[in-house]
Amino acid sequence: MVAFRAGILSPLLSLTSATALYSTYNFNPLEHLGGVAPYFEPQDPPTLPSAPQGCSPIRAAYLSRHAAIYANDYDYEAYIEPFVEKWENHTGIDWSKIPGLNFLAKWNPPISEAEQELLTRVGKLEATQLGVSLSFRYPGLRLPKRVWTSSAERTAKSAQALVRGFELDDNTINVVSVYESEEGGADNLTPYKACPAYSSSAGSDQFSAFLKIFAKPIVARLESLAPGFNFTAEDVYGMMELCGYESVIRGSSLFCDLDLFSPDEWLGWEYAADIMYHYNVGYGSDINGVIGLPWLKATADLLLKNDGSNEQDLYVSFTHRELPPTVLVAMGLFNNSAFSGTAEKINDTMPLNHINHRRAWKSSRILPFLGNIAVERLNCSGSYGFADGEYYRVLVNNSPQELPGCGDGPGTSCSRQGFETYAQEREDLFGGFSKKCGVDYDNSTDALTIYTDPRVGNGTVVGKRSGSLWR
Repeated sequence: MVAFRAGILSPLLSLTSATALYSTYNFNPLEHLGGVAPYFEPQDPPTLPSAPQGCSPIRAAYLSRHAAIYANDYDYEAYIEPFVEKWENHTGIDWSKIPGLNFLAKWNPPISEAEQELLTRVGKLEATQLGVSLSFRYPGLRLPKRVWTSSAERTAKSAQALVRGFELDDNTINVVSVYESEEGGADNLTPYKACPAYSSSAGSDQFSAFLKIFAKPIVARLESLAPGFNFTAEDVYGMMELCGYESVIRGSSLFCDLDLFSPDEWLGWEYAADIMYHYNVGYGSDINGVIGLPWLKATADLLLKNDGSNEQDLYVSFTHRELPPTVLVAMGLFNNSAFSGTAEKINDTMPLNHINHRRAWKSSRILPFLGNIAVERLNCSGSYGFADGEYYRVLVNNSPQELPGCGDGPGTSCSRQGFETYAQEREDLFGGFSKKCGVDYDNSTDALTIYTDPRVGNGTVVGKRSGSLWR
């Protein structure tokens, strides 16, 4: 062996230490759990979240999914509850002697039927932290007078928790509840419910096809460890969901242990979820961009205004998991075929018999609990190489995203002229909510007006705190 010499890395390193030195592989299942993922910031791409050099935010709008809940009702009823009931009924299995599953000997289910859809303590904390983070991120912006939310309890509670992070004292910010109507057209925060062309079951068949493939070897492995339990693909999916749900309830979960499910198996779970979301709220259905366009247009109009009529500098809205991905489709972000020129064959990018590891569409990075989309208006002066003026940019879970055909500004931003052109092009592609949705009820609308309609916010009382109304 060659002896160590000053200034030269010694070859005396063992193979083990060399591997430790150069291998940086690590894997966190909680970052691959689709719509069950706790909030995290994926740094996708790893661009700088703070405003570009010479730029300051002067107005911003956020659309956020609600914070972490005990369980989605469908997830609980279709996957988690059947697994838990089977586990409770198989009293003859000595789980303490089964590697990887021995924790089931003393495990207690973290979810009851009554707790479905309710925010967890982690969820309330994270929503409050988001409020604190936004107040630090935008120190020069006025505190909002209103925060908007769809009318479900979990979205309203998320909005209220966010406000607690904003406020130094009570009574300054109203939470405006917008009814989740099936006949509200585009003028609400759940427009998919008012769109007959949208199907909540879209993607189920494709999801089931891949679930059988990815879960088959896992079922065989688990059945060899616990013969007689009769594991199914649905049991596997529910067990892996419990990793996410139990973590946001109790702070951790042994279902996340990589000795129980390997990284490759977690990637299979994630891809199954991505397939479902692709067809349900993503590029797999032509109607999804139509559903997402009203929020994009309303936001663009708010940010582009120069007439001094804006009552707020910061607009924040809470909704469910379905709306933010449709807005991203309307924006043209996370598009698997963006650079391939094969948009007409978008479904080919999500094959049902193997994983497309190179896909842009990854639901874990798009819609974790509290997942959010931000659009910022920037005032830039002295940005090297760029003219002074207004620029606009989008962030998804705090990661700046360059809009398609609209990246002529500092960082990932877009000039005012470019953003105006971009917004009009997206409207040309996806405008016409009522017609394209096949609306069959009266008084539908193609526009989202809740931010500018003075009547909104003076009606439904969501809650009461210290004598002040949450409206």
